[in-house]
Amino acid sequence: MEIFEALDATECVHSAAALAGVDPKTVRRYARMRDMGVSETARSVRPKLIDPFVPKIEEWVERSQGLVRADKLHERLQLLGFTGDERTTRRAVAAAKERYRAGKRRTYRPWITEPGLWIQADWGWGPKVPGLDGEPRQTLLFCAWLAWSRYRVVIPTWDRTLATLISCLDATLRQIGGVPTYVLTDNERTVTMDRIAGVPVRHPEVVVAGRHYGTQVHTCVPFDPESKGGSEATVRIAKADLVPTSANLRSAYESFAELRGACVLFCHEVNHRIHRETAKTPASALDVERLRLHPLPPGPHTLALGESRIVKTDQTVRFGQVRYSTPPGLVGQEAFVRADGDELVVVVDLARLTHRPEWLQGPAGLTEVARHKLSLPGRPVIVAAHYPDHPQDPAGGPRPPRVKPTTQEEEAFLALGPGARQWLIEAAANGVTRMRVKMAAAVEHAALVGAGEVDAALGLAATARRFADDDVMSIVRYRATGARPSDLVVADEAHSVQPGTGAWADFGRTP
Repeated sequence: MEIFEALDATECVHSAAALAGVDPKTVRRYARMRDMGVSETARSVRPKLIDPFVPKIEEWVERSQGLVRADKLHERLQLLGFTGDERTTRRAVAAAKERYRAGKRRTYRPWITEPGLWIQADWGWGPKVPGLDGEPRQTLLFCAWLAWSRYRVVIPTWDRTLATLISCLDATLRQIGGVPTYVLTDNERTVTMDRIAGVPVRHPEVVVAGRHYGTQVHTCVPFDPESKGGSEATVRIAKADLVPTSANLRSAYESFAELRGACVLFCHEVNHRIHRETAKTPASALDVERLRLHPLPPGPHTLALGESRIVKTDQTVRFGQVRYSTPPGLVGQEAFVRADGDELVVVVDLARLTHRPEWLQGPAGLTEVARHKLSLPGRPVIVAAHYPDHPQDPAGGPRPPRVKPTTQEEEAFLALGPGARQWLIEAAANGVTRMRVKMAAAVEHAALVGAGEVDAALGLAATARRFADDDVMSIVRYRATGARPSDLVVADEAHSVQPGTGAWADFGRTP
């Protein structure tokens, strides 16, 4: 600017150079650039060796739709007489691809949503959780996203069948408290049976279910996750938090109920956190959106239910003349059973339960509580984990006797500790005589040497099957010498305490 100011004041190149303190040639160059309308800070572009081949490069990029490789294109340029380096070709190809994409890049228009209009749903792979047989089994996450309020619902499932889809949709609608106008989901066989001339053919059962809830089910564009980006983002966020990885430091799940509880906590966290787009929590926005939602029907669609059953007092439901066990806390409640391949699915409607067990947490609606392999009549399917406090041996062994004192003497003996209880059970099983006399003697010994010592001696006597009159006190004296219980020897048919007869082998022989 000082050069231009000096040149305008003197109108002489040499005088302006003297005032600005630069060479006259510099003044002429800047004056020539100003007269040509060229920026003084613009870089001068020198001709490159690849410039004559740029039109050919653009032709190949256009023909390959921007997929041509630079190394292959460099080989063809060499056949045309190009002698430059491969790095020069790569730069030219990158610039040509950028110009190609600039004219064909997809443009986006912000989606202006309305309250009560759209809900998006999609499936995602969940973590592996131990099944009924204890082996890890793959789970799935049903993720729903209310477009206007950004309210999210995540429900874990074992499969993605049509009945499970309707069940999850029913649970989602009952949690948000209404039905939106449209449901947008993916093009799965459970929703879209076929496509004719690009038009999706909807599954008839899905159409009937949509009429039941008063909504229309639509599908996204095939192979285009951007047409349902809200549900895709919900799946990505849910998997990042719920699936154990080295990034979130989450440990593996011990049961399906633990995964269900983790999904409830995740939904509570994201729905009560301020959303960066709306600047308010999705839970508070849902209160506003509920005013535009349609009312829910009183009951779920029959496709998600199956056959109704009442849980009997033995915690079982009957299907196909076979009894199947259910988790505790559902006796007398209504359950729905349906066959899914070679499995039986037991579902309950949380809204119909008169009382909800503590382990059964989750949104209102249908919830899967048990899943069994289908069996034949006469072969009931009973899971021992459904009876955690039952005294019977899960393997089918005899039920251990219940120890219940009825007299003061029995109470005094059992008050010594668990060793006394063990001695009583073992002595009764071995047919020991004069048990009451020996029990009274043990109580008297406890008053002398202490209840703890006598109880420990009774436990060792039961283990070694020593039920004689003085065996308990003998064990007490033996323990007083500091001997370890691990040195205990249990006498059986394979062990003898009698001396051998090897010494008589040489009797009567002369040396």
